[in-house]
Amino acid sequence: MKNETLVSAHPVEPAMRAQILDCLRRLEADHDVKVLFACESGSRGWGFASPDSDYDVRFIYVNRLSWYLTVEPGRDVIEQPISGDLDVNGWDLRKTLQLLRQSNPTLLEWLRSPIVYSEEADAAARLRALAEEGFSAVRGYHHYVSMAKKNFREHLRGEEVRYKKYLYVLRPLLAARWIRDGRGVPPMRFAALAETTLQDRALLDEINRLLDVKMRAGEAATSPRWHGLHDFIERELEVAAARVPLDSSQPDTTMLDAFLAEIVLKNEREGNERD
Repeated sequence: MKNETLVSAHPVEPAMRAQILDCLRRLEADHDVKVLFACESGSRGWGFASPDSDYDVRFIYVNRLSWYLTVEPGRDVIEQPISGDLDVNGWDLRKTLQLLRQSNPTLLEWLRSPIVYSEEADAAARLRALAEEGFSAVRGYHHYVSMAKKNFREHLRGEEVRYKKYLYVLRPLLAARWIRDGRGVPPMRFAALAETTLQDRALLDEINRLLDVKMRAGEAATSPRWHGLHDFIERELEVAAARVPLDSSQPDTTMLDAFLAEIVLKNEREGNERD
């Protein structure tokens, strides 16, 4: 991989990080769960947050053993009401593994986030390994191409566009190119994604100018159409629609079941010791 030269920043002030960790501790106590992994999603994780961007905190947690032993399944997400610029929600471990088995791109991005607030190191490392081993190139590819098409159709048709919407099309298009090139799971950092998949210096320079403006402007800021980027996007959408990668992944549900049982039982032993 070449050295990244694109503008990239992941700003989280110490006071906000402390606030987020305090919120996670309160959620653990209120719901009797243990947070295994917590990260930043969205524009801060991608590396192009605006000054007024929200903090999108996402986490994976494990319940106590009794939660998994009921006839009727319990609610497998924890969602906090948005407070100010803080948006916090998480998924239970069983739901997480079900989504991992499907190569859910959102989950895979969480696991590759450059901003990690909290993690059980061993559990997080094993989740990342399981995600890599069972990655479905076809599912990931279709997700990113569909996302790019949708954002292009809904937000880039006019002569005046929001800066961030270009990035919301470019990022999934380049993630699809990453998969098409046989590189596996795409990185979350937009700068790493672009610098690895693009060689056109003029295009990279234009993307860099867009990033610089977007990161200084508000989330709702707009500009006239960027014709160079627009032309590239239209060409890349045509290529993405015409070429779909082969898929050789073979998800091993047995390994996921074993991991779930191990983590739940470990959490139960530790919980009993704390009680």
